[in-house]
Amino acid sequence: MKSKLILSLIMLVSAVTFGQKSPAETVTGTIAEASVEIKYSSPRVKERTIYGNLVPYAKVWRAGANENTTISFDKAVKVNGQDLAAGTYGFFIIPNENDNWIAIFSNKNDAWGSSSYKEADDALRVDVKAKSLKESKENLTYKVTEKGVKFVWADKGFMMKVK
Repeated sequence: MKSKLILSLIMLVSAVTFGQKSPAETVTGTIAEASVEIKYSSPRVKERTIYGNLVPYAKVWRAGANENTTISFDKAVKVNGQDLAAGTYGFFIIPNENDNWIAIFSNKNDAWGSSSYKEADDALRVDVKAKSLKESKENLTYKVTEKGVKFVWADKGFMMKVK
């Protein structure tokens, strides 16, 4: 009986961990002597229209799937020229049809989705210029480079300069 219970638990954990439609990802790196960590769940396009449909225009989006995306800096940085203190932030995006998007660093970093988002919790908002990608990117991906943080998914991507 005990072995059946243990086997059932192992199968359940495996299904939850490895069968996720939007698996958890962590990206780390260093920018201008600041350690950066981004935790997010990476949804897939799966032949869907993403921007303007799955992710509505002009509305706050959690910038990933499942739990909120978080971004941490162990030192104060400048994001697109604006000051941001060291800390862990909930990361949100407001995509717009005209490619003038807004990236939001929220002091609330433990929410699920964007339904509990409040502008009053913003630590910083920066304008970002979304660009059309030559090839669609199936998996939502963040990358930490020596110049900043890059976001790509579906047919759009942007770079936030971090110093």
